[in-house]
Amino acid sequence: MNLQLTRPLIFFDLETTGLNIGKDKIVELCLLKVFPDGHEEERTMRLNPGCHIPEETSAIHGIYDSDVADKPTFAQVADDLLAFFENSDIAGFNSNKFDIPLLAEEFLRIGKRFDMRNRAVIDVQQIFHKMEPRNLIAAYKFYCGKDLKNAHSANADTRATYEVLEAQVARYAGVEYEERNGKVSCPVTPNVKDLDSFTRVHRNVDFAAHIVLNDKDEEVFNFGKHKGQSVKEVFRTEPAFYAWMMKADFPLYTKEVITLIYNEVRLEKKFSTH
Repeated sequence: MNLQLTRPLIFFDLETTGLNIGKDKIVELCLLKVFPDGHEEERTMRLNPGCHIPEETSAIHGIYDSDVADKPTFAQVADDLLAFFENSDIAGFNSNKFDIPLLAEEFLRIGKRFDMRNRAVIDVQQIFHKMEPRNLIAAYKFYCGKDLKNAHSANADTRATYEVLEAQVARYAGVEYEERNGKVSCPVTPNVKDLDSFTRVHRNVDFAAHIVLNDKDEEVFNFGKHKGQSVKEVFRTEPAFYAWMMKADFPLYTKEVITLIYNEVRLEKKFSTH
C-alpha cells in the first residue's frame, strides 16, 4: 500500500435522486474502509429515498423506484453509518463538492450531525484535475491502465477511486506542483493530511463554500452583496441578514455554521454590556 495511514481511510460514493444538495436523497451508498494495516471492509447498500427517482437520473445510474421500494430509509441506517465513519478520515471523487455535503444534509434532516472536526478529507478528483485534468473514467485508464466497467455504479466508482489514489501517490512522489502564488512544493505524498490540504479547493467553513476563511483565518461570506466581508461583522451590524439566510434555501449545514457564528456574536454583545 502506497498510502501511509495512521487511522482508517474511508472511500465512498453516492448515487442520488439528483444533484441538488439541499433537496436530493441518497439511493445507493458504497463504503470502502481501508485500515492502516492494509485490510479492508466494504459495504454497499441501497436506500429508499421516500420520493420518486426522476427518469433522467435513473437512466444514468440504473436505479429505479422499484429497485429501492423495499430498502431501508436513510434514517434506519444512520446510526450504523455514524459508527462506521467514527475515528476515520474520508476520501472520494468530487466528494468535497457533492458527496460529503449531501451526506451531511441527510444526517441533519433527521436531527443528527456528521462531525467533520479533526477529520482529514481527500478529494481524489482535485489531485487528478490539478495534475492531469480529466474525469474518473479517464483517471482510471490513465493511472491504472484499465477501462472502468460499470461506471456510475457506486461499487465500481468507489473501488476505482481507491485504486486511482493509490496510483497517484506512487506516480507523483517527489513531483513538484506550482501554486498560483509561485510557491513550489511536492504535495502528493502518502500522508493523509498532506493530501487533505492539497485537495481542498477553498478553505471552506461549510461544505457548500458559502462561508470560507480569509488570509487572517476569519469567517467571511463567499457569495452575494457581502462577499469577502466578515460574517461576524455583518451579523453585528445587520442581524436581519442572518434571519434572511435561515429562511432562504441554503443547505442545513450552512445554516448550522452561521448559527454558531451568530450565537458567538450574541454572546460577545451580552458580555460587552456587563
